[in-house]
Amino acid sequence: MRFLTAGESHGKYLTAIISEYPSGVQIDKDYIDEQLAKRQAGFGRGTRMSIERDKVKIISGVSSGVSTGAPICLFIENLDWQNSQKRIENEKDILNPRPGHADLTGYLKYRGKSIRDVIERSSARETAARVAVGGFAGLLLGQFGVSTAGFTEQIGTISIDLKSSPGEEMNPAKQKKIFEAAEKSILRCPDKKAEQKMVSLIKQAAGRGDTLGGTVKIISSGIVPGLGSYIQWDQRLDSRIAAAVMSIPSVKAVGFGAGFSSGKISGTSFHDEIFYEKSRGFYRKQNNAGGIEGGMSNGQNIEITAAVKPIPTTNAGLKTVNIKSKETEISLKERSDVCAVPAVSVIAAAAVNIELANAYQYKFGADNIVEMTDNFNNYKRYLDNI
Repeated sequence: MRFLTAGESHGKYLTAIISEYPSGVQIDKDYIDEQLAKRQAGFGRGTRMSIERDKVKIISGVSSGVSTGAPICLFIENLDWQNSQKRIENEKDILNPRPGHADLTGYLKYRGKSIRDVIERSSARETAARVAVGGFAGLLLGQFGVSTAGFTEQIGTISIDLKSSPGEEMNPAKQKKIFEAAEKSILRCPDKKAEQKMVSLIKQAAGRGDTLGGTVKIISSGIVPGLGSYIQWDQRLDSRIAAAVMSIPSVKAVGFGAGFSSGKISGTSFHDEIFYEKSRGFYRKQNNAGGIEGGMSNGQNIEITAAVKPIPTTNAGLKTVNIKSKETEISLKERSDVCAVPAVSVIAAAAVNIELANAYQYKFGADNIVEMTDNFNNYKRYLDNI
């Protein structure tokens, strides 16, 4: 399953083309639109989210609600396009790049006239198309009992408390409770007390013209062991997932399981010891590895943490230099979010789903869902009989 996206932040549409998506998959458009709505939600988002009503338009590759195997083309309309068209066409060249954004380097790389051309494509608005693609991936993975979701773990200095012991893997009941709480939260935060403190922190940042980052947690469950490979570096599942999550604007670090704490734990405490019971097969009592060992899924939940930097566009502005005059100026101020951490949890879940869908197709076939299911069931029988 490959995909490309196109479109600008204030263009008419965002679009994506998905190739090598298997035929025979029931496509639930409402499910994809739900993922797009989750991306737009959250306290701390900018005023643009009150303008856009992201919904996917499927142009090709789906017939009577079922994928055909042909390339899928989809569109998401930018409702803000009409509001911005004349303003952008008539604006003077913008030459005060924002620190932390693609503005200056993109201008230099593509020999631009104004940083507007960089802004339009480098904007995180592009991730709406990726969330739609992730929706298609999620529908495919659902055929094999896989589910992925994300939640806010930290905003600024405020972290949630899930009362988990180090290395603990969430059991299905606790996981369900956490994600149900996150779905009800305006910050996708499952800890109500932490959420209230986060809201206060966001209000304070907005009052001083500042922005906030944080961390998100992504959990994929129902994964079979053996996805990915140790044979070549680019076939390692954690490598592919990490690259996909790192490609999201504002993500600066990605960890699996214990993540950056891994180097602080001794080997006998860190590594997830292996046990066996006939009723459940091989299992582990903790999940410091985050569900991936040797570049392959080991059958546990795949758990990922991503660190999200504060958004570079601030109302207070930062010191920068005019590209042409070289005089000190204040960086560009545009309409922007104060905190987009909750949105990143949705985008990252989509990115993970895309890579997991690729891994399932690589192992079980890519052409048709019936063929994939037959191969998957055969593999499950093999695992059950070891």
